[in-house]
Amino acid sequence: MAAKIKKGDRVQIMAGKDKGRQGEVSQVFPQDGRLIVSGANLVKRHTKPSQSSTGGILEKEAPLSVSNVMVLDKNDKPTRVGFRFSAEGVKERFAKSTGDAL
Repeated sequence: MAAKIKKGDRVQIMAGKDKGRQGEVSQVFPQDGRLIVSGANLVKRHTKPSQSSTGGILEKEAPLSVSNVMVLDKNDKPTRVGFRFSAEGVKERFAKSTGDAL
């Protein structure tokens, strides 16, 4: 199945503790149906010190489910994503609200 959300897309979180927050997708895990949004869904991890890093309580971004985010269109409004073929015959993603290519 084609990916509706890709790395680099601007998205809005629709559910969870960060509902309403917007950010950029920094990593996608298609097999798990999850993604990481930069600056959102921060969790604290207790880490032991090692030779390369000092230990302590570190904040990092945890993955979100793809179903809990929506892509933002050119007007910064959340929209659904569809697929269509362009005039050149290339498959492309488009915003269902405005009809513009993503």
